[in-house]
Amino acid sequence: MAESESTPLETTQLVPNNGESRGQNEWSFAKILGPLVVAIGVVATVSIAQRNKNHSVFPPDFLWGAATSAYQIEGGSTAGGRGPSIWDTWCVKSRDNCNGDTGEVGDDHYHLWEEDIELMNNLGLKAYRFSVSWSRILPNGTGDINEAGISFYNDIIDALLEHNIEPFITLYHWDLPQALEDRYGGWANRDIVEDFGDYARICFKAFGDRVKYWITINEGWTTAIHGYEEGSNAPGFMGRDVGGTGKPYEVGHHLLLAHARAVEVFRTEGYNGLIGISNSGDYRYPLDPTSDDDMEAATRSMEFQLGWMTDPLWLGDYPPSMRQILGERLPHFTEEERQKLIGSADFLGLNHYSTAMASKPSEPPNYGGYWADQMVTLGDDPLWKKTDMGWNVAPDGAREILSWIDHRYNHPLIYITENGMAAYEPDKGHSIHDKARVEYLEGYIRAFGQALDRGVNLRGYFAWSLLDNFEWQYGFSKRFGIVHVNYTTLVRTPKSSALFYKKVIKTNGDILPK
Repeated sequence: MAESESTPLETTQLVPNNGESRGQNEWSFAKILGPLVVAIGVVATVSIAQRNKNHSVFPPDFLWGAATSAYQIEGGSTAGGRGPSIWDTWCVKSRDNCNGDTGEVGDDHYHLWEEDIELMNNLGLKAYRFSVSWSRILPNGTGDINEAGISFYNDIIDALLEHNIEPFITLYHWDLPQALEDRYGGWANRDIVEDFGDYARICFKAFGDRVKYWITINEGWTTAIHGYEEGSNAPGFMGRDVGGTGKPYEVGHHLLLAHARAVEVFRTEGYNGLIGISNSGDYRYPLDPTSDDDMEAATRSMEFQLGWMTDPLWLGDYPPSMRQILGERLPHFTEEERQKLIGSADFLGLNHYSTAMASKPSEPPNYGGYWADQMVTLGDDPLWKKTDMGWNVAPDGAREILSWIDHRYNHPLIYITENGMAAYEPDKGHSIHDKARVEYLEGYIRAFGQALDRGVNLRGYFAWSLLDNFEWQYGFSKRFGIVHVNYTTLVRTPKSSALFYKKVIKTNGDILPK
């Protein structure tokens, strides 16, 4: 971070309230003049001279936001007519599935959403990405609409707009209605394509007069691999090639067709705004940059992750490497489906967290499944730090993945729809003074700015996550939030990273050294 002893910016100090009442917002803002010292002692002041030197590459209309998802924060699992999702079922099926936790209460956003939007306003967020719970709108997945669910999201949308915060709605963030899983096997069945289109139509009709940014599917790769190959996420299937019954490549196919169907509804029925998809994409450096084999392995690894869910939307089919390796195990698109897919995203939402080194395996793997299919060995640079998830911290990879996307897909419109880290936070004190997360955000946001310098068409950034929350198979054991949540009292307390991010937003990135 830049430091200066002259011409300090107007700053905001964290002033905790006394006591912890349930759901109490544990911050207030006091405007002062003087150097901003983040709670960990990191000076974030920038002089006028430095601001000129480090002028922001972020355009004036750049959207700074934060993101969450319904099952991870809402709670209210049976409130207001909501039906169960596959995650409600998965978490109670075995204590091993979700670290013994559930999203039954979560952050209780269902009851505390007004307080949370005030937090967003105090942070200065320009946009908020959140997902709609399909089973809160359609408790049975199809059929009768739950008007209480519609009203809940209408209230959130209206409050966001009153605070000049742009809503970004994700239609699907992994919480499939359990009724559809029971009825026909969920994403493993092609019937879901039309049902998803019908659900999307309901959301467009209910919210489309105010919501101008839509994301159809969040991380289809994660649904397919963790839900139908590894069995670590709901609905918990192991893949056929590793001894189970899951069909990850067919699931991925249906997710893409469902995306295309929702976009078809959006465009043919006259809704205004932008609609896209959020895909996960880590960068891969070749272990040996002079080795053609390692160069090809790095590309192949990115094609099997990001390219799998992105190539069909921009290039009309799955990556050639997947076609060559998988053969008939990879489904085919009809010409009609291909025409509906290609050009079906107004923007690409990129969820980027980490980077790895890739190389060609020295010998064929002695196991099967998706990870063997890639024919790639992944490793680390020993100089890289790691997050509490064990993921590498390598900001330069963020710049490189954006350049890779820009080149491969001919300069698409991009939003960073997730970026952040889980930090080791054994107690509230460690959590509030989250120096590692401040450093992570600084490094990654700066790298995204460097991609802008290269001409990448990046229009917005969403930190993951606004709040500590239910982290899927890890339950509440991993904290990604820039706001600490006490899971007993539900008190929200902004961390040092929240104050840092507030300053980034206020200065449009000017506090970041280039």
